[in-house]
Amino acid sequence: MKPLSGLRILEFDGLGPVTFAGMVLADLGADVLRLTRSAAAGAPAFSEVGGEVLHRGRAAVAVDLKDPADLARVKGLIAGADALIEGFRPGVMERLGVGPETCAALNTRLVFGRITGWGQTGPMARQVGHDLNYIALSGALSMMGEPDRPPRPPLNVVGDYGGGGMLLVTGVLAALLEARTTGRGRVVDAAMTDGSALLTSLFHALASRGLWSETRGTNLLDGGAPFYRCYACRDGRFVAVGALEPQFYAALLKGLEIPADEAPQFDTAAWDALHARFAGVFATRDRDDWAARFADTDACVTPVLTMAEAPEHPHNAARGTFAADEIVQPAPAPRFDGESRRLTPEPSPLSLDEALARWG
Repeated sequence: MKPLSGLRILEFDGLGPVTFAGMVLADLGADVLRLTRSAAAGAPAFSEVGGEVLHRGRAAVAVDLKDPADLARVKGLIAGADALIEGFRPGVMERLGVGPETCAALNTRLVFGRITGWGQTGPMARQVGHDLNYIALSGALSMMGEPDRPPRPPLNVVGDYGGGGMLLVTGVLAALLEARTTGRGRVVDAAMTDGSALLTSLFHALASRGLWSETRGTNLLDGGAPFYRCYACRDGRFVAVGALEPQFYAALLKGLEIPADEAPQFDTAAWDALHARFAGVFATRDRDDWAARFADTDACVTPVLTMAEAPEHPHNAARGTFAADEIVQPAPAPRFDGESRRLTPEPSPLSLDEALARWG
């Protein structure tokens, strides 16, 4: 039995964060039905985005919301759902006839989860954009990359998934807890600008104390510190160094065979020279040689693994961090005691009538 077993959630098929949120909720045990566009409504727009991984654990149900009969069946599903999640631009669900007010009239306990880039309100709410635009406006993007180059996109994990999908899941679960007590649902307005801004909370705290510079690559956690960054090795692969605390830094210096009196940790004026020295030493050995050298120390040095290598690492293999079904993919997380972490692949599609029968 998984933690969310018994919860019924409707996912209106979409891109990025709503698909990720649907996967997470299904991984946690919720019965999620993914409503997709039927052939009558046009080609399924998002059928291949995420494929077998992001669509795992829930059945697709093809619908045409412009068909009165399909719309009536979807409203029947809404009446029996605990939550609904969607990622359309503001106003789209209302135009489709399943906006928050309509849904609340059908089901007062329904939690209506909405995820957009800019949010449901504000002067930019109806503008188009993508992950990169949202994290740019939140200030998060300005902190990423080399100091003498434009900011580098951090994949789409900060906006779409961290500040978007994860915050949508958090908001939906919080509202579901409240609904159990009050009997009334909520509308959850999750915006990637809000969420990615929230993820930068630590750096606002540091900046308020004069401990964070807006110049990229000069700070403790953005690659400015020689003891918290990545280094190239002789074979062209990389190691990650995270020796923040003094005792860990001492272990790093010991492994690099650098005398402590020649490498004061927090002398920021010497960081550039120290970085160059560390880089020269790391370039003398292959990545896996360094990994073996530091394996049983507190130096916080680890190999930078590729996507192909990560599942094979002994620690990841022992924990089952990745699962291999037809393809290798990250296993559900977090884990719970007494729970099987076996993957639930994407089930066969259901018709609307089958979906209604399943939910009674």
